[in-house]
Amino acid sequence: MRYALLLAVTILLLGAVAAPAAPASPLDNPALPGATRYDRCLALAESRPRAALAAAEAWRGGGAAAAHCQAVALVGIGRYSEAALKLDGLARDPAITDSVHRADLFDQAGNAWLLAHKSGPAQSSFSEALRLEPGNPDLLADRARAKALDADWTGADSDLSAALTRDPRRPDLLVLRASARRALHRLKEALADVEAALRLKPNDAEALVERGALKFDAGDKEGAVADWQKTIALAPGSDAARSAREHLAQLGVNGVAK
Repeated sequence: MRYALLLAVTILLLGAVAAPAAPASPLDNPALPGATRYDRCLALAESRPRAALAAAEAWRGGGAAAAHCQAVALVGIGRYSEAALKLDGLARDPAITDSVHRADLFDQAGNAWLLAHKSGPAQSSFSEALRLEPGNPDLLADRARAKALDADWTGADSDLSAALTRDPRRPDLLVLRASARRALHRLKEALADVEAALRLKPNDAEALVERGALKFDAGDKEGAVADWQKTIALAPGSDAARSAREHLAQLGVNGVAK
């Protein structure tokens, strides 16, 4: 019943479902200024990633902009490892001197590795990003997710605690740490994190799912069912609701409260 840390990773790239490429590409005009062409390539990657990949590969002189658009398109068609390798290479390009930009590219590479379910390379990418931006709460949370894939709950807890030291009023970080602490059987601390998250963001769907899991682990099946049913009622189309339905289905319970 791991929920929060193993929930679908929020990737910073564009990850639309691939659609068939149309014959013409909006990038075909070589007179387009570089920035405009790049923006159009990213927009195309969102709606028609296969077309964007072909256009970016044919973009002569596109440099890093073309390579990044290729990576985004590769994510869109599910070629996550290839995208991660391309993003990692971009982040290491000495021509990119801005440390924030490089950190963002390493972060995107890490998220692509996560989509490929490759925790080791993901952790390496996130660690490189953190070397450039030490203590960044979002990067620490991303690395915690990578550690969770290896069931390294102690490492995940450590990264999330460091993130919360920097940004203590983040409900999402509190829920993630609660998930790690539940896996470590530190149930009282996990519950304290969830309740703190709900005080900051009442009726937060992810927090309710995690609280339901904590209640279930503590033997309170009725309380768990109530939290999961409430999640579905509040956010029926969310990932949290999908997780709640899965929990309820395992118990043979309807997702709608009586």
